[in-house]
Amino acid sequence: MRSPSDTVSKILVSEEKLQDRVAELANQIQSNFKNSDLIVVGLLTGTIIFLADLIRKIDLPLRLDFIGVSSYRNGTESSKLVFTKELKIDVRDQDVLIVDDILDTGKTLKSVIDKIKAMHPRKISTCVLLSKKTRREYNIPADYIGFEIPNEFVVGYGLDYAEEYRNLPFIGALNN
Repeated sequence: MRSPSDTVSKILVSEEKLQDRVAELANQIQSNFKNSDLIVVGLLTGTIIFLADLIRKIDLPLRLDFIGVSSYRNGTESSKLVFTKELKIDVRDQDVLIVDDILDTGKTLKSVIDKIKAMHPRKISTCVLLSKKTRREYNIPADYIGFEIPNEFVVGYGLDYAEEYRNLPFIGALNN
């Protein structure tokens, strides 16, 4: 593994800002779902750290499941979308919160929303840690957004480049 100082050009979101914003998002979600048993669906794998921090701060009954979906291989350009894990929990007539690490082109989130809609939930909401509006190809709104970021390839806090850098406690821009 290369050293982060060799490949991360700058820190876009510090560890402290991440934790503060995750707490704010959790409070917003909790307020909006206070009379609901919530099913939280995390998108594997980049969402894991964000999702873990988020759900620990939500004081509601919730169930957790995952959908595995991948659109990046060993580079920084998106490729064909592949579902690698299906939901185990029945979401029919339930409130579902989809949690993703980054809303970029919108292709992944659109595909996941379409897949879950076909399961007939009562309501679908979305929460993304990062949003890149400049790259959007599909008009997919997120109900909860952590941070708007510039069009840079980012790593850290669960996001990777070729499966590296997920463990960085901040969001950093990858050197080109």
